[in-house]
Amino acid sequence: MSTPTGTYLIRGAAILGGATEDLLIRDGIIAARGIDLQQSAATGTAESLDAGLTVIDGTGLVALPGMVDIHTHLREPGREDAETVETGTRAAALGGYTAVHAMANSNPVADTAGVVEQVHSLGISAGWVDVRPVGAVTVGLAGKQLAELGAMADSRAGVRVFSDDGICVHDPVLMRRALEYVKAFDGVVAQHAQEPRLTEGAQMNEGEVSSVLGLAGWPAVAEESIIARDVLLAQHVGSRLHICHVSTAGSVELIRWAKERGINVTAEVTPHHLLLTDDLVRSYDPVYKVNPPLRTDADVQALRAGLADGTIDVIGTDHAPHPSEHKECEWAQAAMGMTGLETALSVVQETMIETGLMTWADFARVTSTVPAQIGRVADQGRPLEVGEPANIVLVDPAARWIVDPAAMATMGRNSPFRGLELPGRVIATFFHGHPTVLAGALNTPRRILGGDA
Repeated sequence: MSTPTGTYLIRGAAILGGATEDLLIRDGIIAARGIDLQQSAATGTAESLDAGLTVIDGTGLVALPGMVDIHTHLREPGREDAETVETGTRAAALGGYTAVHAMANSNPVADTAGVVEQVHSLGISAGWVDVRPVGAVTVGLAGKQLAELGAMADSRAGVRVFSDDGICVHDPVLMRRALEYVKAFDGVVAQHAQEPRLTEGAQMNEGEVSSVLGLAGWPAVAEESIIARDVLLAQHVGSRLHICHVSTAGSVELIRWAKERGINVTAEVTPHHLLLTDDLVRSYDPVYKVNPPLRTDADVQALRAGLADGTIDVIGTDHAPHPSEHKECEWAQAAMGMTGLETALSVVQETMIETGLMTWADFARVTSTVPAQIGRVADQGRPLEVGEPANIVLVDPAARWIVDPAAMATMGRNSPFRGLELPGRVIATFFHGHPTVLAGALNTPRRILGGDA
């Protein structure tokens, strides 16, 4: 059971960017929704409100379901110099998230029931968001033999997403077997689409800029060839496939082709691939080094269009914090990866909402509803209706802020958006009725009594 969450009345927020209404939160759920609930209670036309009611002025704010990240690197266990479950989930709460899927490339790798249960327990102890461990597809991410998929699925962590992210499951036979195996418990394989032989020594996107800079190129076909193979494998075995961090126009077309044929494939795009291009690599600043690499403006526009029309299903941050010494070095030696949990909402607002490509209701779909469905997280991504879990984020869409990595909750300082002015600010985050964020700052975590909940 959880600690008491209190009673909160959010007054006059625009629900999914539409009509303004009040939301009453009590005992972890949305207890009422309507116009002027406090006045109605006072005049006897609605249920009475608790004496200990906390009122939050939602004027000018947008109320959305708590965000769900399908792709987060929390680094713990074993890489606590980069991030911990505590620091990463603090960052998630500040970013408007109420659930994250923690990738398996920790040390030890999350390839057994014991490790995924450890990550799950760390998430419960932290209390900032729901932490859903992602299980490795192969033992040690080595691509040689399947990990304990069934044991991880049956564990207390209830794993449903499996990925060797950071490394492609390049063996087609092993990938087929993984897709067949996860069908037994309605799991999904999330593939890092990167043909390893085509990217040996690659440093950035293969194209005009790489030619000018003399850096080894990373061709689009390295991603697209794996996607083409795997959608056909998923069709062959009748299983669920998810494509991580899609980055090229060709990948969008392949996924669109697969969906038109009824293949059960979903895909994600990162915020940084929606905004940044490979032209930034001309600075040789390793903060822009990432896997998959930043691509061209034509790719960026195709990714935005694919997200808008539903070809790409969700936003996944691929939040990848690194110690400063792994980024503040020469380009060739730098680690790949960018932080993203605390900037995702603002970047998506900048690239998709302020451009008119999406509405706030669309935003809720790609950042909450569908990610929860892909991860089979039943109590997340729910509509803001009476009786639903009170996982809610309040956003000020008119706010503007300058990205300062030093002020972030994540331990990683490798944000590619540093110094940029972005729109939108998270004002409050409610995690199962408990305010983890209030007035734009961390409040307190939601504590669990008596074990798992």
